[in-house]
Amino acid sequence: MPALPMIDAFTPYACKVVDIRVESRSIFTLDLVFTDPNVHKSYRFQPGQFNMMYMHGLGEVAISIVSDPSDRDVLSHTIRKVGRITNTMGALRIGDEIGIRGPFGRGWPMQEALGKDVVVVTGGLGCAPSVSIIEYIMRRRQDYGHLDILQGVKHSEDFIFQKRYDLWRQSPKTNIFIAADEAGPKWPWSTGYVTSMISKTEFDPSNCIAMMCGPEMMMANAVRSLAEKGMAEENIYLSMERNMECGMGLCGHCQYGGVFICKDGPVFPYPAIKTLYNEKGF
Repeated sequence: MPALPMIDAFTPYACKVVDIRVESRSIFTLDLVFTDPNVHKSYRFQPGQFNMMYMHGLGEVAISIVSDPSDRDVLSHTIRKVGRITNTMGALRIGDEIGIRGPFGRGWPMQEALGKDVVVVTGGLGCAPSVSIIEYIMRRRQDYGHLDILQGVKHSEDFIFQKRYDLWRQSPKTNIFIAADEAGPKWPWSTGYVTSMISKTEFDPSNCIAMMCGPEMMMANAVRSLAEKGMAEENIYLSMERNMECGMGLCGHCQYGGVFICKDGPVFPYPAIKTLYNEKGF
């Protein structure tokens, strides 16, 4: 789905931090409100799109939107502290301001998935872009079929969104599978790779769409496992990650063969990138 730009996609609009949630030692969520009421009122996005988040004097980074499009009160982003900009964001306090440009990119195929079973496969912080899928379905549960959510983490301490998963588990026609490569002593779920749990899913391969985000090796293995269960490749969607520095396909940093992740993605149907995806170096 194409981006829905604001008044000027080149201009960062000021947002105020209204809430901060610490998800883990290195991951946090910011709830934002545009300081200009007219911008806040006009801003629209689709699940799977991202914003360029701007720290004055430092620069900007591409961060997925995790809130639901129907939530008009706040705009939420979950961020991992991995560099100078994101570490500075981690020091923000309620009332501080940050710049936002966007939204950018092509989001998840939520309209195409209407009436169908949905399989969501995530690994690592790939769960953040996938939250928008799950929240969207949960708020419109009657519009979708069976939902399988598969979440993998490297270590059990990396597991975030515990409260969200507890709430999602209570939803009808919903199965949740969680696995850690390395599990602590009190880890209540599975140990191993998330892709090994695809065999436990209950989707109808003739009427299902899969959406996944995470490490590319994980997604490649998930594509093979889903295909073995009878899912057509054209019904598998991947959210790709590259160094996106402008969000508009101008800088070229996220070029992927003949496409740009920022404006042609980040969500792609698997057949559209299959050739490149299996080519080492891309």
